[in-house]
Amino acid sequence: MAALTEEQSMIRDQAKSWVSEQAPVQKFRQMRDRGDPACIMPEAFSAMVEMGWTGIIVPEQYGGSDLGYLTFGLVLEETGRQLTASPLFASALVGATAVNLGGNDAQKQALLPKIVDGSEVVTLAVDEGARHDPNTVALKAEKAGAGYKLSGSKTFVLEGMAATTFVVAARTSGSAGDEAGITLLLVPASASGVSRNRLATADSRGYANVDFDGVEVGDDAVLGKVDAGGVLLGDILDRARAALSAEMLGTAGQAFDMTLDYLKTRVQFGQVIGSFQALGHRAADLFSQMELTRSCVEAALAAIDNGAPDAAQLCSLAKCKAGEFVHDMSNQLIQIHGGIGMTDEFDAGFYLKRARAVEATYGNQAFHRDRYATLLNF
Repeated sequence: MAALTEEQSMIRDQAKSWVSEQAPVQKFRQMRDRGDPACIMPEAFSAMVEMGWTGIIVPEQYGGSDLGYLTFGLVLEETGRQLTASPLFASALVGATAVNLGGNDAQKQALLPKIVDGSEVVTLAVDEGARHDPNTVALKAEKAGAGYKLSGSKTFVLEGMAATTFVVAARTSGSAGDEAGITLLLVPASASGVSRNRLATADSRGYANVDFDGVEVGDDAVLGKVDAGGVLLGDILDRARAALSAEMLGTAGQAFDMTLDYLKTRVQFGQVIGSFQALGHRAADLFSQMELTRSCVEAALAAIDNGAPDAAQLCSLAKCKAGEFVHDMSNQLIQIHGGIGMTDEFDAGFYLKRARAVEATYGNQAFHRDRYATLLNF
């Protein structure tokens, strides 16, 4: 575990206490059962805004605290533990990152304070198929007068139903597969020609497919440089992957704690099942994998904060390792609990379903193994 500053320790402890008391997984169950179309817990998000979590990576001049990605990761680990459904990750981390890295001062002034106060939900729209592949961006943004006209579709947009602004990866030149020719554009969700369809997913979260039918935006919608958005997009995605890995670590960590508690209390053949050597060895192995995952995640977040040259490969390493662990741990959670683990009344299924969704978000294990090898010139 990384050596945390006093401030980081306080924020982590605050997050742990608040999430377990005010936004436990039972609140997530209630949200799912209500059938909320945006699939978020608005009261929880309002509290996060009040606690300043939405400003953790936003510079102070725009209303944030600029405490860095490792600090944000500590918070996301705790929200991941209780499956707290909110736009915190999609907007205050991914959306804020996009504006921070690519925005000019006018764009930052217009959006960042509103991300901090929760009045804007800014989310990234990048993928267009069933799998994550940012190199195959094909949605067209053609020059039209003093701006651009967008035509195409995006899939699996995080918090797509709650979003007020989309950061759209569009193709302004070239064709799908080309590294050059990608431009990032800010598109209001209320713009004429934008339509979104809610996706009913296993993890009961707010994904949407978003269509852009001749949507017009001005030149001031461009984030960064025209035709050169590929590098910017990669930087945004790496920060998103590292932070999502922290949330995945929390989800898997809670699954571990639930499993360990069961091993200590479930009695079979006159003794607790945790005393059986095979199950004890299994728990020890899972604990080792959890700590290895933590090392990968915190190394990636610290590399981003420090501007390390190997940050990209560390982000892929973290996402791959977190994906492997949350996959294995959620399986073990169900298996060790046996029949009760298969029931909807028990919370284990929520963790399995969430694990499968986040594994695939912004690249699954296979995607990041390949990318990691490529970055190391293999």
